[in-house]
Amino acid sequence: MTDDDRRADARLDPADTEPADALLDDSAGTDDYDSVGTDDHDIAGSADYDGDQFDREDRHSLRRVVGMSTELDDITEVEYRQLLLERVVLVSVWTSGSQVDADNAMAELKLLAETAGSQVLEGLVQRRSKPDAATYIGSGKVAELQEVVAATGADTVICDGELSPAQLRNLEDRVKVKVIDRTMLILDIFAQHAKSVEGKTQVELAQLNYLKQRLRGWGGNLSRQVGGRSSGGVGVGGRGPGETKLETDRRRINHRISQLRAKLREMDVSRATKRAERERNRVPSVAIVGYTNAGKSSLLNRLTGAGVLVEDALFATLDPTTRRSETDDSRVFTLTDTVGFVRHLPHDLVEAFASTLEESASADLLLHVVDGSDPDPFGQISAVRTVLSDIGAATLPELLVINKTDAADPQTLTALRTAHPDAVFVSARTGAGVEELRERLWAGLPRPEIELSALLPYERGDLLNKVHQSGELLQTEHTGEGTRVRARVHPDLAAELADYRTDGTAG
Repeated sequence: MTDDDRRADARLDPADTEPADALLDDSAGTDDYDSVGTDDHDIAGSADYDGDQFDREDRHSLRRVVGMSTELDDITEVEYRQLLLERVVLVSVWTSGSQVDADNAMAELKLLAETAGSQVLEGLVQRRSKPDAATYIGSGKVAELQEVVAATGADTVICDGELSPAQLRNLEDRVKVKVIDRTMLILDIFAQHAKSVEGKTQVELAQLNYLKQRLRGWGGNLSRQVGGRSSGGVGVGGRGPGETKLETDRRRINHRISQLRAKLREMDVSRATKRAERERNRVPSVAIVGYTNAGKSSLLNRLTGAGVLVEDALFATLDPTTRRSETDDSRVFTLTDTVGFVRHLPHDLVEAFASTLEESASADLLLHVVDGSDPDPFGQISAVRTVLSDIGAATLPELLVINKTDAADPQTLTALRTAHPDAVFVSARTGAGVEELRERLWAGLPRPEIELSALLPYERGDLLNKVHQSGELLQTEHTGEGTRVRARVHPDLAAELADYRTDGTAG
C-alpha cells in the first residue's frame, strides 16, 4: 500500500491511521510501522484509545493561546516576562528650607513610592511660597506636568503633600491620570503591611476617614426628597429624586467607621488588661520609638533575641511587639517595638493608631532610635518628637540612640555627638555599643521609692524572689538566721517585708 492509499484510508476511518511521524516523514516505510508491533486491532482495542491518537501529547499539556497577553511584547517564556509596576511621576512644592532639604524630601517620597510597589520615572519640584489652592503647583506648571506624564508614559502622579478634594479633582481632570497625595501613599503602605486584626482595622479606619471627604461620583446635582410647602416651601414639582449615590456611599462609610471604632474599643479592653497586669506587678516598660527604617526591630532583636521581622523597608513593622527582659541584677522590665514615624504623619493615621501609640505614651522610658546614616538625622529627631508631642509623650524620659554607626558618615556622627552629648551610638548589625546601651537603659529604669534592710528567713524565699524581680537589690549576706538584704522596693512590697525589717522602720 502506498502512502497515498494510507492517507485516503485515514480520511475514511480514523482508527486505521498510522502514527503521525510515519505519515509526515516520507522516509518512514511500512517496515518501520510494523516493527512497533501495533496493528489496526491493537490500536482500536487499547484501553486508553479515544479515537484521537494524534492529540494525546496535546492533551497531556496546557496549550498557550497566542495573543492573549496584556503585554505589548508577546513573550512566551515566563522567566523573561517583566513584573509591571505602577509607573509614577513625583511632584513636590518647595516652600521653605534649603535645596538639600527639598532633595531629601523628594528622596524620601521616592522610597515611599517604591515601598508601595511603584516604578519612579521622574521627580519634579516647584518653588513657591505656598501650594496653589486650585492645582497645588499652579496652572502653568500643570501643563508642563501633563507633557512629562505623556512623554514618560506614567499612569500615576504622586504629590508630596496632603491635597484637598478640589486639588485632586482639578489635577486629575488636567493631567488625565490618577493623582494621589502623600497621605494616601502612606495609607496604602500601611494597608500592605498590616498583619494582625487590630492593625488591619486601624488602617481601614484611617482610609475611610480620609476617603470620606474625597468621594466623587455622578449625580452630585441631585437633591434629597423633600415635602410640600409645609416642609420646605418648595411646593408641588419641587421634590428631588431622592438620595444621590454619593450621599449613599458617604452614609455607608460613616456606618462602617462606627463599626470599626466599636471593634477597636473591644480590643482596647484586652490591651488595657495586659497593661494593668504589668502595672500591678510594678514591671517597668520601655518603648522603642523612632523614624521608620531606623533599626528599631533590629535593636529589639539585639537586646532581647525577640526574632522580630527585620527588613530594609519603610514601615516593615506595624504591629507592636512586647518582649520581657532582665537587668544584670534580675530586675524585670518590658521592651516594646512600636510603629515607625515619618515626616508629616497623616492625622487620620495617628488617630486610628491611638491604641497602639498608647504603649509609647504610657512607657516609663522612651528609647528614641535615630538612623545615623540618613542624610538628615536631625530632621528625623524633630519629626519623631513632633509626633510624640501629639500623642502626649513629650515629657517622658528619653534615651537617644544613634543607630547604624557602621554605615554613617563620620562628619555626621561628629555633628550628632556635639548636638547630643548624652546620646548612645550603636550599630544593631555589628553589635558595637550595645553593651553601653544596656547599661544606660538599666540606669534609666525607674527606681523603687523605699530603701530598707531586712532579715529574711530561708523559708521565705518567695519574698527574696520578689525583691529580685520588682525591687533593686543593693546588698545581700547569708547568715545562720536567714538572708540579710538591703534593697530599694515599692511601697506594696515594703509592706510585705515589714515584719522582717531590721532598720527600725515599720511599714
